[in-house]
Amino acid sequence: MNKHHNAIQHPRFKVLMFLLLCAVPLFGAAWLGFRGGSLIPLAAYGLVSVVTFFLYWSDKRKAQGGSWRTPEKILHALELAGGWPGALVAQQVFRHKTRKVAYQAVFWLIVLLHQVFWIDQLFLGATLFSWF
Repeated sequence: MNKHHNAIQHPRFKVLMFLLLCAVPLFGAAWLGFRGGSLIPLAAYGLVSVVTFFLYWSDKRKAQGGSWRTPEKILHALELAGGWPGALVAQQVFRHKTRKVAYQAVFWLIVLLHQVFWIDQLFLGATLFSWF
């Protein structure tokens, strides 16, 4: 077996993509907080990402041990609540949930929603989600 089997494939590219994906949401959340709004979105990205990362770790261990698994809807709910950066890192570190196409489709839809929300907030006058 290759000694690099568990290593992250193409780490420099993935770090760059991670930083690019995080740039707009984190800038938006920080901008909201520092202009007198709430710091809750900024804190949520950090805290929920850490929780999500460890839930992925736990689920991977449970999968390997054949015990009760974390429901996918719980993982997706945490991703939607701001934990998608932690989920993305966990997917790569633990090689978990990366091959399941249906799961990845929902995950990337959540990432896209976060991107669109913050682009709307920062550049489009918060018009796309005004019905919330």
